[in-house]
Amino acid sequence: MLLFEIIFFAIIAVLLIIFFYYVPFLLWISAKVSGVSISLIQLFLMRIRKVPPHKIVACMIEAHKAGISEVKRDGLEAHYLAGGHIERVVHALVSANKANIDLSFQMATAIDLAGRDVFEAVQMSVNPKVIDTPPVTAVAKDGIQLIAKARVTVRANIKQLVGGAGEDTVLARVGEGIVSSIGSSDSHKSVLENPDSISKLVLRKGLDAGTAFEILSIDIADIDIGKNIGAQLQMDQAEADKNIAQAKAEERRAMAVALEQEMKAKAQEARAKVIEAEAEVPQAMSEAFRNGNLGIMDYYRMKNIEADTSMRDAIAKPANATAPNNKNNK
Repeated sequence: MLLFEIIFFAIIAVLLIIFFYYVPFLLWISAKVSGVSISLIQLFLMRIRKVPPHKIVACMIEAHKAGISEVKRDGLEAHYLAGGHIERVVHALVSANKANIDLSFQMATAIDLAGRDVFEAVQMSVNPKVIDTPPVTAVAKDGIQLIAKARVTVRANIKQLVGGAGEDTVLARVGEGIVSSIGSSDSHKSVLENPDSISKLVLRKGLDAGTAFEILSIDIADIDIGKNIGAQLQMDQAEADKNIAQAKAEERRAMAVALEQEMKAKAQEARAKVIEAEAEVPQAMSEAFRNGNLGIMDYYRMKNIEADTSMRDAIAKPANATAPNNKNNK
């Protein structure tokens, strides 16, 4: 009998737990006390649709206490089933309402489903965020490299959060503006003297267009002097010119050597032809003797001419060789 009573009370307890799980009576009382109109049937159907009633009721109570009437149960359920963060959306709506920021429930849910933290965006609209840029390297017209760091103060643009570019785009545009500003400066000294000129030039370009932020200010935090890029480029150019000149000189030397070899080959060929012709002279003289075209007196006369020519050459050569010595003796 005792065991039967224990089983009976256990079954009753389980049934009560199941009943109060699917019909959150205490949660309904809490909603009624807070002034939120919701029925037990709706809370029961939330359990069936696998929507946590305590989250929906808590968000409705928060919105009701803040005076935001556009937050409805159906909208919260739809946003939860779509994978959104209903608590974050309601927190953002309450913060925007207190800060007099125009933010509707539809816009807040769209921002949340887009993957952005809508509550953080509202806080950034009230309290702007400072973003530090990485070191940006640029070269002025005089060839001196400058390394600049900037601090960008941005405020979230609620209307551009859906489809607007993020922080990376802002940083990239700011870096591009810094490079353009330094690159257009005639001297790096003018940049060091007036770093605010960079900020003014960058701000005038409207770099926040199409982004989810509004740039309030750009402050140059630090500027360091880097390498002398102009001198380095001139040295590299001089080295390249020297290599080109050496290559051309080597090419001309190779052509001269080739031409010299060609002239030597031609001289050797001419010398061979002369020797060949000289070798044919005795044969021609013999043939002339046999044919009677050359007499013995003609032969002696030719020999006398050769001897006379050789003697003249022998007399002329020592005179030319001793001429400088004679001048020195005088």
